[in-house]
Amino acid sequence: MANSTKKIIHNSFSETNRGQTLKPKGKRVVSKTVGSLKVKDEQAAKRQSSDTDSDLIYGRHSVLSALEGQRRLNRIWITPRLRYDPRFHSLILRAKEKGTIIDEVDSKRLDQITEQANHQGVAAQISPYEYVDLQDLIERATKVTEPVIVAADGITDPHNLGAIIRTAEAIGAQGLAIPQRRATGITSTVMKVAAGALENFPVARVVNLHRALEDLKAAGFWIYGTAANIGKPIHTVDFSGAVVLVVGSEGEGLSLLTQRYCDVLVSIPLQGKTPSLNASVAAGMALYEIYRQRWINTLHLDKLQKTTWKKQE
Repeated sequence: MANSTKKIIHNSFSETNRGQTLKPKGKRVVSKTVGSLKVKDEQAAKRQSSDTDSDLIYGRHSVLSALEGQRRLNRIWITPRLRYDPRFHSLILRAKEKGTIIDEVDSKRLDQITEQANHQGVAAQISPYEYVDLQDLIERATKVTEPVIVAADGITDPHNLGAIIRTAEAIGAQGLAIPQRRATGITSTVMKVAAGALENFPVARVVNLHRALEDLKAAGFWIYGTAANIGKPIHTVDFSGAVVLVVGSEGEGLSLLTQRYCDVLVSIPLQGKTPSLNASVAAGMALYEIYRQRWINTLHLDKLQKTTWKKQE
C-alpha cells in the first residue's frame, strides 16, 4: 500500500455501513496533548488492576505455564500423583520456596474449588494480573522489526479476549492494549482460554484507548481497524511497517470514535449468508493475513538471494 493512498474509512465490523474519506497517510496529524495525560492515566489503570481480588486458574497447561513464567501464586491445590510428576515437581518446590502454599487434595476437593470445571488435577490462586504501561509495551515491541500490537475495542467476553491473546502470541504479535472501562480485563477465564500465552505476552490496560492509539501513532505505528463490507479487502492492503490491529466488540464492532483514530479500515470478504464474524475469529484471520504477507516477502527475498548467488557462481 503506497503512502499516498492510505485513507480512513468509517465503519464497524457488525454495524450498518458508513463511509467517510479522511486525510491521506503522508499528512496524518498526531495529537500533541497525548503525552502530558498518559502517565496519570496509566498509573490510574495500574492502581485499579492491583486492587482486584486474587483469581483462580486450573488445568495442567495453564498452571504449568504460570509456574514456568514465575507468576506470583498464592496457593496451589494439586493431587498427590500430579505433584510428583516430573513436569511439576521441581517447579512446585521452587514455588514453595517463594512462599506459595501447596495443598495436596483429591479430585473431589478440586471439583469443589473449581466448581466442577475440567481442572485436570491442579488449580492455583494467582495474584492479580500485572499489566504493563503502554510506553513499556511500545518500547518492547519496537525492539523487533515490523512489530504488531493488537488493540481490543470493548471486548466484553473473556472467552473472546483469551482466544485473541492465544492467537496473537502464537502467531508472533508483540502485545495487546485493552481499555479499562466497558471491557473485560485479564480474568481467570481469559487465562484459561489463552492456554499459557499470557506468560509471554504483555498486556497494557489503558484508561483511554483513543489516546493510546495516538501514542502508538506518535511511536510510528499505523492503525488498522477491522470493518465489514465497506473496509478495504484485507488481502489488498499492504501491512508493512509497524502495525496496530484494532478489533471491535462482539456486538457493536468498532465505535464511531475509534474509527476516527484508525488510518485504514479493512474487511474480510464473506461469501456466505452469515453477515459477520466472531471478534476472536476476525482477529485471527486478520493477524494471519498480516504475517502471511511478511512470510511471502521473506520467501521472495530468500529466493532472490539464492538466484543472485547462483549467477555469481
